[in-house]
Amino acid sequence: MDLETLKYPIGKFHFQEAIDESKIKEWISDIEQMPKAIEDLVRNLSVEELNLPYRPDGWKIKQVVHHLADSHMNAFIRFKLTLTEDSPIIKPYQEAKWAELEDGTSNEVSDSLQLLKALHSKWATLLKTMNEDDFKRVYVHPEHNKRFQLTEALAMYSWHCNHHLEHIKQALHFRGNF
Repeated sequence: MDLETLKYPIGKFHFQEAIDESKIKEWISDIEQMPKAIEDLVRNLSVEELNLPYRPDGWKIKQVVHHLADSHMNAFIRFKLTLTEDSPIIKPYQEAKWAELEDGTSNEVSDSLQLLKALHSKWATLLKTMNEDDFKRVYVHPEHNKRFQLTEALAMYSWHCNHHLEHIKQALHFRGNF
């Protein structure tokens, strides 16, 4: 398997503008269901298994779990800022550096799993109350010099959930033998 496929097992994110209510519900469901899917995969893993990378020189399973908590906390805050301010400029963060901090390299993933459960429950509640105009609201991402509509952000984080879920499955499948 080539490195690009290992890096993007479900493909790169591509936003398609034609969206209907059923697609939005599907993406919200992905957000809502992801913590259980992650927990089901990692809850009984040994420390050795938590330290399996998903690709050569890639993050270990434990780092993926911790990254999801970090990333999705930021995403949730971006949604709330966008719903309460006019086109807020969000704060980017250095995800690769965060993944190297002590809480990002810890073999103990239970805190991140608990955080994901609570966060995604709260996030899904918020998403389910949003209307069509809410999803059209935008935030500005200075790192990308781009305005993101919340519909696109929702699609991207749905993809992000499935992307990292596949990374964990991939790490367990290959067990470091790429």
